[in-house]
Amino acid sequence: MSEKSKGRGRAEGEPVVIKKYANRRLYNTATSSYVTLDFLAEMVKEGEDFVVFDAKSGEEITRSVLTQIIFEEESKGQNLLPIQFLRQLIKFYGDSLQSFVPSYLEMSMDAFSRNQEEMRGRMRDAFGGAPGYMMFEESVRKNMELYEQAMKMFSPLGPSYTPQRGASAPKKEAESDDDINALKNQVAALQRKLDNLEGGGE
Repeated sequence: MSEKSKGRGRAEGEPVVIKKYANRRLYNTATSSYVTLDFLAEMVKEGEDFVVFDAKSGEEITRSVLTQIIFEEESKGQNLLPIQFLRQLIKFYGDSLQSFVPSYLEMSMDAFSRNQEEMRGRMRDAFGGAPGYMMFEESVRKNMELYEQAMKMFSPLGPSYTPQRGASAPKKEAESDDDINALKNQVAALQRKLDNLEGGGE
């Protein structure tokens, strides 16, 4: 653990408690000092866990602070989130699939993180050509398969349900099918772009 975030009176493995005051200042209770969003971003990158509470109400606001860190990073020009991804994410708010999206994104990012060292190695080996595109294509394909499997499990009619010929599907199921088809089309378009990039790098 970083020396900056060590503190007395906190058991090993417990998250650092950060308090946010009305003046937007962030107070690290482990070191009894004020910190910045950049400091919290570094803690995340170093794998150090923390929780943030509103100093007045006691409400946990970790999610909003992490979102603010992402906003700050994006505003610096380190654009990690594609515009189309942000548009799709906004569309899911209030959608019937909203409750499923966080778990799907979390599983995808966990898988990506577990394989990041291998991915870095492949990128280094392929340096100078069209590095990493085959690997990203495979990752997208696997995520798409995971998404479809999960959607079958969440189907209200069960994973083995097949509509009879001439029967109309329920409205919500049809909407879900539209969402899946739209996602499939986006993945197919991405795959075509990857194929073109790989062809140009040979």
